[in-house]
Amino acid sequence: MFDSLTDKLQRVFKNLRGEGKLTEANMQEALREIRLALLEADVNFKVVKQLLDGIKEKALGQDVLSAFSPTEQVVQIVRDELVRLLGGVHAKLRFANDPPSVFLIAGLQGSGKTTSTGKLALWLSRNGHRPLMVSVDIYRPAARRQLSVIAQTVKLPIYEGAAEQAAPLELASGARREAAQTGRDVVLVDTAGRLHIDDALMQELEQLRGALHPTEILYVADAMTGQDAVRSGEEFHRRLGITGVILTKMDGDARGGAALSIRHVTGQPLKFIGVGEKFDALEPFHPDRIASRILGMGDVLSLIEKVEQSIDQKKALELQQRMLDDDFSLQDFREQLRQLRKLGPLESLMSMLPQVGPLKALQKAEVDPKELTRVEAIINSMTHKERLNHQIINGSRRRRIARGSGTTVQEVNQLLKQYAQARKMMKAFSGGSMQRKLAALLK
Repeated sequence: MFDSLTDKLQRVFKNLRGEGKLTEANMQEALREIRLALLEADVNFKVVKQLLDGIKEKALGQDVLSAFSPTEQVVQIVRDELVRLLGGVHAKLRFANDPPSVFLIAGLQGSGKTTSTGKLALWLSRNGHRPLMVSVDIYRPAARRQLSVIAQTVKLPIYEGAAEQAAPLELASGARREAAQTGRDVVLVDTAGRLHIDDALMQELEQLRGALHPTEILYVADAMTGQDAVRSGEEFHRRLGITGVILTKMDGDARGGAALSIRHVTGQPLKFIGVGEKFDALEPFHPDRIASRILGMGDVLSLIEKVEQSIDQKKALELQQRMLDDDFSLQDFREQLRQLRKLGPLESLMSMLPQVGPLKALQKAEVDPKELTRVEAIINSMTHKERLNHQIINGSRRRRIARGSGTTVQEVNQLLKQYAQARKMMKAFSGGSMQRKLAALLK
């Protein structure tokens, strides 16, 4: 996410620091480089102009040019302007005073509406709500079946409707009635899309809006399509009056042009971003955190929230205690791997770390998810006694474990070596002096 733009901006700031003294001349050159970086990231040219005007006005002031650490002030100015451009504050979902609230999910075909409906339903259920989904896409083959499968996967209810209910409005109205009768407080209406915007599509959406009075009209856009997503969003807002945006496939978008442009062009906030294929890979959009990611400062708050949501706190505390007691077995190692995999792709987690200081090298680390699967397969092929006491694993046992896991003896040896190194490191960290060293390193 934003990889290309982040790298270019990091180079601009590095060059500024290398100047020794900030002048109007080298600041103008830096602004030119920032402008090129934004345009190459497929940011709307009007948005680029507005952003640069804001940065220029503040960064060329004498207070900045003569400051003790002017480059750091410029970085802060760029961050503040990015936050302002992205909406300033986190825009929360709105709910009706008299439930159920109706959320209309709209967008072009292929943008990820149906998957986003399932993701949003799961997010709502984990945040104290009782959602009900309904698909009113009666045109695309198997569209309604797709949402039904998603509902089964996330274990949340869907309104199927009677066989004779073919009209989208009948389906949506039926879902709202059922939600009211069963205590469901949010109805997610997955609407039909087209490959392009046409009158038939917009008229149907306008009819649904007029009859359902939705609390939210969420436009789903594919970040990978860049400015096409922005232009479509502008048209949807003109015709429908969207209240927010869900930007999908952000994990695959190295440029970030759509994310930086869509708020300014539509005037409506980004509310969520899709950051992976799994149904829990939906994040609330926080302008300040995203601005920090773009500038390579990381997003530690989102990382902490992700860990808290995904990790079993009781098991984590038990593992921590065993580490401190030097009683960390291969069985614990396997449990730690399973907890780690719940967090999603490791590349996504590493992208939340600051790209500065000792953590910078982690950004370049390549993690093969197949390696984690292989490690778990090796541990699974061990007996319970072997997992609790690795020292009894002799040559014949290693050959048996390799055969059982479909790996080689060399791979089994490598795992045991890594495990021994991990135990050694954990033992060192259990001492207070090492903890102080780590704290000093990360400052």
